[in-house]
Amino acid sequence: MDTIEQPLQKQEQPTPPNPPPHPQAQPPRTQLSQHLSSSLSFSTPLSLDDDDVSRSALTAYRAKEEEIEKRRMDVKERIMSQLTRVEEESKRLALIREELETLSDPMGKEVTAVRKKIDAISKDLKFLGQICQKKEREYKEALDAFNEKNKEKAGLANRLTELTAESEKLRMKKLEELSKSMESLQ
Repeated sequence: MDTIEQPLQKQEQPTPPNPPPHPQAQPPRTQLSQHLSSSLSFSTPLSLDDDDVSRSALTAYRAKEEEIEKRRMDVKERIMSQLTRVEEESKRLALIREELETLSDPMGKEVTAVRKKIDAISKDLKFLGQICQKKEREYKEALDAFNEKNKEKAGLANRLTELTAESEKLRMKKLEELSKSMESLQ
C-alpha cells in the first residue's frame, strides 16, 4: 500500500510552470521573477516580514547581479585589449617575416618575376616549336610533291622531245621518199 501512495503523492504535488530548458540562457532577473511568481502562487499570502525579507533578498540579488555584470564587462575589456594587442603583434610579425625573406634573398622578387617570364616564354616556345614542326612537315610534304611533279614534268618533256624528234625523222623520211618518188616520175 505504501508503494501505491507514494506515486499518488508525487502526482498530487504541483509542478512549477514549465521551467526554461537552460536557466543560464535567461537573464538572472527573469529567473528571479519566475522563481518568485512560482513561489507566490503556491504559498499563503505573504506577511509584512516576508515582504521585507523578499525585498532584501531581491536587493542582495541585484547587487550580486550588478557585481557579476561589472566583472563580466571587466573581463570583456581585458579580452578586447588582449585581442587588439595580439592583432598588432601579428601585424608586426608579418612585417618582420617579410623583412627576413628580403634579407635571405634581396633579389627574390626580381628572380621570381624573371622565372615567371622564363616559364611563360618556355610555354610559348613549346607551342611555337610544335607549329614549326607541323609547318616543316607540311613543307617537306609539299617539297616532295613538287619534286615528284617536277621529275614527272621533266620525264614528260623528255618524252615530248623524243616524240617530236621521232616525228620529225618520220616526216623527213616520208619527205625523202616522196621526193624520190617525184624524181623518179620525172
